[in-house]
Amino acid sequence: MGKKTIHVSDFSGTVLRADDEVVKVVVLEHPDLVAGPVQLDATPIEVESIDDAALDVAVVEIHDRHGGGEPRRVVLTASEFDAMATDVPMAQLLRTAERVRPPKARKSAEKIDYGTIEHAGRPHRGRVTEEEARLVREQLDEVNKRLADAGIRQVDPTDPEHAARYGFPVAVA
Repeated sequence: MGKKTIHVSDFSGTVLRADDEVVKVVVLEHPDLVAGPVQLDATPIEVESIDDAALDVAVVEIHDRHGGGEPRRVVLTASEFDAMATDVPMAQLLRTAERVRPPKARKSAEKIDYGTIEHAGRPHRGRVTEEEARLVREQLDEVNKRLADAGIRQVDPTDPEHAARYGFPVAVA
């Protein structure tokens, strides 16, 4: 038995032939996006008007007591944000404002314990401890739900690499 894969546009369902140009659209933020960025395939015609529809926006962080110590991220039109500057034009204000530098990386990153349910099954370069493997095997549904919620690949016990890594029995063909 053979398998045939048919690629379609995520936007319209149009079948994409092998020689068709495919445009990759990565959705970084959207109110309905729950588990991190996603990729959609489209035809060039389907996305040609996207630049015309684009808005001039300002993305700002508000650091105040309402965020519980965390900044709030707000997106508003650039004209709405520009109108907030009443003393000096916003363009001039932005040129002369104090620059924000990203926080410096800590020299010694905190070591993650993959032998805990919070981190078990997450991709990492180090060797899998027996404790992590046991947690993944015994609580696979919980581990995979946590990984899916974080937008990370899930552990598949039928994948030979995952089976070897976490000690799942390997099916014999």
